[in-house]
Order: sequence, then structure tokens, then C-alpha cells
Amino acid sequence: MKEQEILLKILTDREIIGVISSSILIILFGIYLGRKNLISNKASEILGDLILSVSVPALSFNAFMKDFNKNLFQNSINILIWGFLIHFILIFISKYFYKDLSKEKITPLEMMTIFSGVTVFGIPIVQAIYGDIGIIYASVFSIPYRILIYSYGFMKMSDMKMDRENMKKIFINPVIIATFLGLVIWLFQNYLPQISVGGKDVAILRIDKTAYWLYKPLAYLSSLCSPLAWLAAGLKLSEVSIRKSLKDKVSWRYSITKTIFVPLLTIVLVLLTMRMDILEVSDVGIGVMTIMMGTPTASVIIAYALKYNKEPLLASNCSLLSTTLSILTIPFFIIILQLI
Repeated sequence: MKEQEILLKILTDREIIGVISSSILIILFGIYLGRKNLISNKASEILGDLILSVSVPALSFNAFMKDFNKNLFQNSINILIWGFLIHFILIFISKYFYKDLSKEKITPLEMMTIFSGVTVFGIPIVQAIYGDIGIIYASVFSIPYRILIYSYGFMKMSDMKMDRENMKKIFINPVIIATFLGLVIWLFQNYLPQISVGGKDVAILRIDKTAYWLYKPLAYLSSLCSPLAWLAAGLKLSEVSIRKSLKDKVSWRYSITKTIFVPLLTIVLVLLTMRMDILEVSDVGIGVMTIMMGTPTASVIIAYALKYNKEPLLASNCSLLSTTLSILTIPFFIIILQLI
């Protein structure tokens, strides 16, 4: 596929354009509502609680309501390994990007650098470019992301220490419970009690097939995660001047790191290991991982920042800037991958 055709496909795809425009417009709408005092900007904290208590658990569980393809999963093992490796590498190095800043800023910036908007931004773009195989690779790659963002990310943003009592609180958190329950169902669905649905045997806990009356409400709740997070971010940004926000050097540093350095690091690491015949990944696999890691701020991290008062204004500003910048960087990296 020629470079011009690739760029045209990206820029004219309704799903990609819809995701990017929705995030920017909803953030701007939140700013408008806050500026006009139609909604108190303090509502951002309430929305943060709602997202983490209701919407994110629903999203985490429903994400795993998919058929398990053993052969494809075996072929995706290297992508799963890379999912853990890339996130662990970023956990180790991300603090050095911001080491000259105050402690209050470093933690949220670290978490926003490590965790991307894979569900809302990454998967629609992957689907548009790579189709069904890309979706499966993206789902496998996002398993480490889901495990880490709802455990490590939650612990760091809520200032919980690694002791027995706090670990108990983490693992009884509704997000963690929903994530691990969904993961177990996905992995072991062929070994769970089966019932016949439409002439096909499915696991009784695959509620998308066996209990659609329960799956659909969870789907509605999960769909609220991103728009509510964007709206909350806009309400928070209404407290300051947009012009001042655009001049914030820290937000620009983060946005460039997240949308340029992180995906570039992903490409370099994968290609280097492949040259050494380690962890071979297909061209589609490399593309999927690059897109997933090059997406803007994860809405879950914004929700954490709002709920636990971890520089919520900075997090909101970073979300707006990184989303805007990704309009240019994601198509650029897709074209680069086609040329390699």
C-alpha cells in the first residue's frame, strides 16, 4: 500500500476520526460548561468517582467477553510477552523523563507515560488498519496493560504502600476484581460448564452469549468511561486559561514523550530483538504495538488523578495536548512502519 493511500485511509476512516474528534470536542465542551457555571468544576471529582466505581469495572470485565482462539493465542505469545516487557521498561525509565520536576508532578506524569488510551484510541485505529487479526493482537497486548493499570497504576496514584493491608484493599477493588474475573473467564472458557446457544456450546459465564440482559447494561456503563473522563478533564481545565495551558512546558514535554518517544522506543526495541532472533513478531504485530503505545493519555489515569487529587489540572491538560498531537504522530508512525 502506497504512503498516500495509507495516509488517506487513516484520515478518512470514520472510527479514527470519530475517536479523536470526540475526545477533543468533549473536553472543550467540558471547558465551556465549567466556564459558564452550568456545571460546577468540582463535579470533575464526582465524575472521577463514578468512572472508577462503575464504568471502569464494567469496561474491564466486558473487554474479555470474546472467543478464545488457542492457535491464534499461541501465535500471539510473543506479543503478550512484549506487552509486559514494554510496560515494565517504561515503569523503570519513565521517572527519568521528569526527574527535575516536583514529586507531586512526577507520579501522574509517569503513569500517563506508561499507560496509553489503548481501549478508546488504540483498538479502533488498529481495527481500521489491520482488521480482525489486528484486533486479536491488540486484545492480547492489552492484557498486561489491564493488569498493571488497575494494580500498579492504582497503587501509585492512590499512594497505597505495598503492605498486607493495602494489598488487600487493592485486590478487593471492583476494578481489579472485574479485570481478573474477566481474564479467567477468557482464558478458561473452554473448560467451564457449557450451555448451547444458537446450536453452539459456550461457557456459561460468557454473558455476552448466555446473559445478554446483563451484558448490555454493563456495555452501556463501560461506554461512559471515556466521555465522562473527557468531560471531567474539560471541567477541570475550565479553571485556567486555555492559552496558559498551551504554554505549559511540562504538558508539552509529556505529550512529545508519549506520542513520539514511546512509540519510537517500541519500534526500536522490537526490531533490535528480532535482528537477534528473539521474540519474533509479524509486521502487523509491530504495527499494533506501536499504535497502542503511541496513543494519548489513558482515561483511567485521568480518573485516578481526579479522584486522588494527583495534579488533576496537569493530567487534564496533558490529555488535551497529547490527543491533539496524536492526530499527527499516529499516521506518521503507521507510514514509517510500512516503509521499514
